[in-house]
Amino acid sequence: MGQSTDSSQTVAEVAEFLAAEPAGSSRVTLRAITAGDQDEFLDLTTASADLHGARIPLPTTPAAFQEFHARFDHETTQGLLICLRETGAMAGTVNLNSIIRGRFQNASLGYAAFAPTAGRGYMTEGLGLVIRYAFERLRLHRLEAQIQPSNEPSLKLVRRLGFRHEGTAPDLLYIAGAWRDHERWAITNTMVAPGPWPTHPTQPAH
Repeated sequence: MGQSTDSSQTVAEVAEFLAAEPAGSSRVTLRAITAGDQDEFLDLTTASADLHGARIPLPTTPAAFQEFHARFDHETTQGLLICLRETGAMAGTVNLNSIIRGRFQNASLGYAAFAPTAGRGYMTEGLGLVIRYAFERLRLHRLEAQIQPSNEPSLKLVRRLGFRHEGTAPDLLYIAGAWRDHERWAITNTMVAPGPWPTHPTQPAH
C-alpha cells in the first residue's frame, strides 16, 4: 500500500476500535495524527524540550513534522495521539513502528508525553489503550519498547503496564550524536489475557 498522507485508514481503524469502548471508561482517547495537527504538535514538542532532552528526537519545525507525518503509511507505521477526553488537548504521542506480519506479528513502540499534562497518569491510560488497539484491532501478537537505561519515567511506565524485561542491547540506536544502549521490554497479547486472540490473515496456520 502506498503512503496515505492524511492517515485516513488509521483514522478509520481507531474509530472502529473506540466505538466498542464503554463511554467514559478512560480520561483519554486516541486518534490518528493528521497533517492538520502540525501547529499544536509543534507547540507541544517545543514546550516539552526540557522534559525529553535529547532522548526523544521529536519534530520542532514544519519541515520536520511533514517528514515525520509522511512515515505513517498505516501498514508498517502508525502515528497516534493520546488526547484528553474532555478537551481534546494532546497529552502525548505514540508510534507503532516497524509493524511486521507473518510469523512475527510485532511492532515497536515509540512514545512521549507532552509537558503541560505530564505526570498525571494520562500516558499510562493512553498507552494501555494503544496496547489494546494493537492486539484487538490490528491483531498483533507482540509489542516492543526500547528504552535508554537513564529514562526512569519510561521504565516505570512499561513496568506499570506489565511489560517484561528482555535484556539490554548495547549501542542499539543512534541518538544525539552517539550510539546508545537500550533496555528491551516487550508485552504479548497472552500477557494481557489468555485468549483465544483473533489472528491476522497474514499469520500462517502452522
